[in-house]
Amino acid sequence: MAAVAAVALVVAVDAQQRLGARDVDALPSKVADAREAYGSEPLQFGDLRVPAGRGPFPVAIVIHGGCWVSRFASLENTAAMADALRTAGVATWNIEYRRVDHAGGGWPGTFTDVAAGADHLRELARKHPLDLKRVVAVGHSAGAPLALWLGARHRLPAGSPLRTSGDPLPLRAVVALGGPGDLRDFNLYASSICGAPVIDELFGGSPAAVPDRYAQGSPVELLPFGIPQVLLVGEDDSVMPERARDAYTSAARAAGDQIQSLVVPGGHFEVIAPTSTAWPTVRREILTAAGADRKGGN
Repeated sequence: MAAVAAVALVVAVDAQQRLGARDVDALPSKVADAREAYGSEPLQFGDLRVPAGRGPFPVAIVIHGGCWVSRFASLENTAAMADALRTAGVATWNIEYRRVDHAGGGWPGTFTDVAAGADHLRELARKHPLDLKRVVAVGHSAGAPLALWLGARHRLPAGSPLRTSGDPLPLRAVVALGGPGDLRDFNLYASSICGAPVIDELFGGSPAAVPDRYAQGSPVELLPFGIPQVLLVGEDDSVMPERARDAYTSAARAAGDQIQSLVVPGGHFEVIAPTSTAWPTVRREILTAAGADRKGGN
């Protein structure tokens, strides 16, 4: 039955019937190998999936989207993608985090949750065959700027409330799926996408009111990262329009970073659906970014 459903979804995508969040939630996925807390708060946990075999395996930190609001998405939204990457030979750490409607979410909690979740891979590697020299952050929608930010947080100024204890876990690359890299710019049209001024809620104010927070949390303002970046956007995705995609790509290149910007078939959710026609390209780029075709090292 699962195979029939998958074929039906592919047909739907090809017929321009774009997937929605609940469609992706319903995609089949095998259970995670472990669910583990990375902090003491109820939403500070993640699902680890490890490929069969000896390893060590490259790792994708997977960060779901949902406008930073809990009613839109949870880590179930990226479970099928995380499972498909496990099948392809990449371990996945699909993390949950506090959003703007959770106590402690927004500024700085949403950012520090994602940072703590990423750094928890060091603990997971004590028990599982994970190659910490081949770690890539993969974020979708609102998770995309968080993934980009993970690649940039080593550039945070001293004393930043977004700094966590210890050194940030180094990343090999970042893959952003259908999400903005410039949150000041996204603030201009976020309400039309999310139905509320979510960027103001994420940062606790407008760019004019709290410019220092945008300087520390908007990825474009932390360039260069010093690691490769890949942007993948559906051809009908209004969350990352061509203007915004090109502007961020130009800014990253001007700063000296290596970056690719690729347009794939579909809309906003096809990029995380292993049943879509966009998936082979997304899968290829994640595997390449993670160094999954190599035995180890950078």
